[in-house]
Amino acid sequence: MHSNHLLKFLFLSLCFTLLSCSNNKSTKGNQKIVIQAVKGKYSILKNGKIFNIKGASGYSNFAELKKSGGNAVRIWDTTHVDQILKEANENDISVIVGLPIPESQYLSYYNDNAEVAADLKKLKSLVNRLKSNPALLMWCVGNELVFPNKPSYHNFYKSFNTIVDMIHSDDPDHPVTTTMVNFQKNDIVNIKIRTNVDIISFNIFSRITEFEEDLKNFSWFWDGPYLITEWGIDGPWKGHSRTAWDAKIEPTSTAKAKAYLSRYKRYMPINDPRFLGSFIFFWGQKQEITHTWYSLFDEFGNKTESVSSAEEIWSGKAVNFKGPKVSDILLNNKVALDNIFLDPKKLQTAQIKVLGDTSDLKVEWKIYPEDWFKKNNVNNLIRPNALKGLMRSQSGFSIKFISPNTEGPYRLFSTIFDNKGNIATANIPFYVINNEE
Repeated sequence: MHSNHLLKFLFLSLCFTLLSCSNNKSTKGNQKIVIQAVKGKYSILKNGKIFNIKGASGYSNFAELKKSGGNAVRIWDTTHVDQILKEANENDISVIVGLPIPESQYLSYYNDNAEVAADLKKLKSLVNRLKSNPALLMWCVGNELVFPNKPSYHNFYKSFNTIVDMIHSDDPDHPVTTTMVNFQKNDIVNIKIRTNVDIISFNIFSRITEFEEDLKNFSWFWDGPYLITEWGIDGPWKGHSRTAWDAKIEPTSTAKAKAYLSRYKRYMPINDPRFLGSFIFFWGQKQEITHTWYSLFDEFGNKTESVSSAEEIWSGKAVNFKGPKVSDILLNNKVALDNIFLDPKKLQTAQIKVLGDTSDLKVEWKIYPEDWFKKNNVNNLIRPNALKGLMRSQSGFSIKFISPNTEGPYRLFSTIFDNKGNIATANIPFYVINNEE
C-alpha cells in the first residue's frame, strides 16, 4: 500500500507539473518581451532576462549608440523599417517600432469604415512580417495622440483598439504602447478606461521638472508602468528665450550637453518602480527651426558633446568629452538677446568663443534665412539653402561678412570641427532692416 501511494503521489505530482507548464505556456505564449510586475516593481523581460532600457529616439548612428552604452531606439514610423531593423540587429539594438495613425480629430477618416479597414489590413500585414525580427522590442500605436472624452470619437477608439487587439492576437510576444505630450490627465483617463495598451509613454521636455509630482498626485487613479519615449533639452517653442522679432535663441552645443546631464540627474524618475526607461532626443540630425537645435550629430555623423552626456547617463560614469567646446557666439560684439538689427550690404564681424585647446580645430560659417515655415502646423523638415557670396575674410575663430541685401530675419551658424569626428555648434539670429525709401 505504501508503494502504491508513493507511485500515485509521484504520478499526480508529474501531472501537476505538466499541467502547470501547460498553463504557463497558454497564459504567456511564446513571449519574448514581457512586462513583469513583482511587488509593485515593473520590469521589461527580454527572453527571460531583465532588460534595462538605455534608449535614444532616432534611426541612425547605431554603431555609435552601441559604443556609447545604448541598447534601444524608438522610431516614429515604418519608413525604411527593414533597413533600420537590419542595422539594429547588427549592433544588438532593440527597437520600438511606431505605427503612425491619423490624429483623433480627423473624424472623417475614422468614420470611413472602408478606409480604416484597408489601413488595418496593411498594418496587420506589417506586424506579421516584422513580429519575428529579433530587434523588435514593442509597438507604439500613434504618436502624441489626443484621447478625447466626447462620444463623437467612438470610431477613433474603435479603430485604435482594433489595431491594439490585432497586435495582441497576432503578436503576443511584444507589448503595445502609445505616447502623449507631457502629462495629460484626461488622456491617461481615456487610455486606461477606453483602450487596451500595455504601457503609457510620455514625450516630455521642459515639463519633466514636474513629472514625478504629477505621477504621484495621480497614482490614486493610474499606477501602471510607463516609458519616457522622448526627453531632452527645451525645444524652440513658447516660453523659450527669443528676440524682439520672435526668433528663438538656441543654446550652444556645450550648454546643451550640460543641460542633458543636469535634467537627467535631477528629474528623471529612475527610482520609480513603475519606470521602464527613457529615450534621449534626438539621436541623429534633424531640421526643426534649425538643423542643430535637437541634433546630437551632424548629417555626416560627427558627434556633439551631448553624445558624451548620453554615454555618461548610460554608463553612470563621468565621461570627458575630448572634442571642441564653445561658450558663446558674438555678432558685432553683441549676444543674441541684444536684438541685433543690421543694415543691408554692410561689413559685419562675428566671433565664436572656443574653450580649452584650440589646436587642430577648424571653423565653418554659414548664414541661413530664418526657418519659420510651417505646413499644417508642422515644422519644416528640410533645411533652407545657405546664402552664398557673403563671407569676406576669416581669421582664427572670427569672420567678416556682408549682411544680406533683402530685409528679413536670418541666422549665422558656426561649427567647430576637430580631426576626430567631434563638433561644437553655435548660432546667432539677426534681422536686416532696409531703411531706404
